[in-house]
Order: sequence, then structure tokens, then C-alpha cells
Amino acid sequence: QVQLVESGGGLVQAGGSLRLSCAASGSIFSLNEMGWYRQAPGKQRELVAVITSGGRTNYADSVKGRFTISRDNAKNTVYLQMNSLKPEDTAVYYCNSMLGSITYWGQGTQVTVSS
Repeated sequence: QVQLVESGGGLVQAGGSLRLSCAASGSIFSLNEMGWYRQAPGKQRELVAVITSGGRTNYADSVKGRFTISRDNAKNTVYLQMNSLKPEDTAVYYCNSMLGSITYWGQGTQVTVSS
């Protein structure tokens, strides 16, 4: 069993920064692939960034150079540092954890970027 607790969302002006956190519990965190997804109103959920158990990362083209995903296995936490935020980044951001055939989702945290 894996539980994900997210924090760090909020309101920020365009050009500003936020850091999202996702704390995991209930399993062996170091073995899980972790990801961040987002969903804007009326649109499909899209992948933002992923990080494997070995630390390999991948990003959506829309956030490359602005967002950074990282993990702290000692704290069972994954982060998403978001810089140079744009209004089009406004969405609910979801933490994801995958191990084998089982996928877990966080509750989502709202990020709103004003212009």
C-alpha cells in the first residue's frame, strides 16, 4: 500500500516559482518510479515529469528548462521545482507512484499562475 500526500500549490504571478512536494508512505519508496501530472479544466491529464528509482528524469516539452523533478529517498519525498511560471501552467498537479503493475495517485494540488 502506498499513500501520497501533496503540498506546495498556490497562487503565483507569472515569472514566479513554486515547489511542490509529495510525501509517500506505506511501501518501499526507493523502488518506485515517481511522476508529476497536471490537468487543466476541460483538458486531459498530461505528464509533466518523471523520475525513476535510479534517478533518470524526463520532462514534457512544455516545461523543459523551467521545471525540475527530484527525489529524496531518505525522506520518501519527491519534489517538483517550478520556475518561470506561465499562466498556461495553471492546473491541478497530481503526484504519481508506480511499482510493477500498481499505480497510486495523490489528491492533487492547485497551481494558479496569474498574468
